[in-house]
Amino acid sequence: MSDPSKTEKQKMLAGELYLASDAELQAESQRALRLLRLYNQTTETEGDKRLQTLQALFGAIGKKPQIVPPFHCDYGSHITIGDRFYMNYGGVILDCNKVHIGNDVLCAPYVQIYAAYHPTNPTVRLTGRELAAPIRIGNNVWIGGGVIICPGVTIGDNTTIGAGSVVTKDIPANVVAVGNPCRVLRSVNE
Repeated sequence: MSDPSKTEKQKMLAGELYLASDAELQAESQRALRLLRLYNQTTETEGDKRLQTLQALFGAIGKKPQIVPPFHCDYGSHITIGDRFYMNYGGVILDCNKVHIGNDVLCAPYVQIYAAYHPTNPTVRLTGRELAAPIRIGNNVWIGGGVIICPGVTIGDNTTIGAGSVVTKDIPANVVAVGNPCRVLRSVNE
């Protein structure tokens, strides 16, 4: 049972059932939607404006980020990205919990990173309460096109996730992993 003294945001970040319709969370979502609209309307010649908008949107951002519009997220403020992050067209990060992305991470088109999820119990789901679990992506990771990364997953350094994979469990460092569900295929050194 959730602690009644916690705010819905505190519950969300603690991985407890929370209501996304809470006024504080709705205000943060509206802020993100405004910044995303501005970002997604920028042109390829507005690099400084893009960077300033990402700096306002994200919790922390490294050097030389590149996110090709359109891009979507829930709050932005729970996203931390390292240096030289690249995300191609159609990226989605549902950051209802912390999403930490290391340095030199490359994402192909339509990569989806979901910290958010819903209860599997239909009675609980009808209450409108949701859940979220943190995601951590290490350094020098390549994520192929159309990959879905599920809540609570950690991906280790130097790993490649093959296109179309659905990552439901942790993937170690220094491997190539593919499939649905995503499984380790081999070491990166093979």
